[in-house]
Amino acid sequence: MNRENKRIQYEKGYYKTHPCNKPFVCKVCGRNVSPDGAGSGHRNHCPNCLHSLHLDTEPGDRAADCGGIMEPVAVWVRKGGEWAIIHRCRRCGALSSNRVAADDNPFKLMSIAMKPIAQPPFPPEYMEKMSGL
Repeated sequence: MNRENKRIQYEKGYYKTHPCNKPFVCKVCGRNVSPDGAGSGHRNHCPNCLHSLHLDTEPGDRAADCGGIMEPVAVWVRKGGEWAIIHRCRRCGALSSNRVAADDNPFKLMSIAMKPIAQPPFPPEYMEKMSGL
């Protein structure tokens, strides 16, 4: 087993109460990601491409054995107006929600938010036809 694949083992629930303050390299875009600038002690996705890794079953438990790439598929607004990213695992299809970090790429966030408008699931002419009825 090489160094990159070794995972430090902590007691169950460690990450729920301790900040994730170790830098990492994004598996998708290759950017060096530092926890500084995230606005919280928990950096769980790349601020450049917004991808993550499937490590948790419940937030902070590090119990998922999948390890697949979590791709950002949507954004939503939580109570109080805070944005969150919906990630879907490319390997197993699991969905999870992660808070938007302070240094996340605003263009990427807006691109994900506008995707349903830019690419509707039906032809735009259909709306014209329906509005005439």
